[in-house]
Amino acid sequence: MTKKALFPGSFDPFTAGHLNILKRALTIFDEVVIAIGVNQDKRGFFDNEQRRNIILQAIKELDGVSVIDYDSLTVDLCHSLGIKHIVRGVRNMLDFENERAIADANRLLAPDLETVIIPTAQEFAHISSSAVRDLIRHRGDTSLFLPKGVVLPEVKL
Repeated sequence: MTKKALFPGSFDPFTAGHLNILKRALTIFDEVVIAIGVNQDKRGFFDNEQRRNIILQAIKELDGVSVIDYDSLTVDLCHSLGIKHIVRGVRNMLDFENERAIADANRLLAPDLETVIIPTAQEFAHISSSAVRDLIRHRGDTSLFLPKGVVLPEVKL
């Protein structure tokens, strides 16, 4: 039986830290579905098509990974796809507490689902999508924060 997991997030943009979590999740699961969430309350820096293209650049060498968009509860998406595990990455204890609260809420909504929290490798702990967006706004070098080979789309500032 194939073990599948969902890796949900806004991925605005997908960073080297996200890739680290994904690669480590692939040591546990046969397949990982990256789910790009649509948050109606947030205006994204990159649109979903741009996010998808960034992710596809980052994962081109990986097997067992697919990318989808979604605009629903994560637990509902898992049920519709027949997935029993949610993968979440954390950089520090603040992230952990936030992810734990989300995992607890998901467990109340869907007791059949499990959340697997994976701490990022130390060399990626300083990387956040917010930091990358800030670098872009100030025309800084993002190459150390993004997966190798990823070229970001041009952004109007």
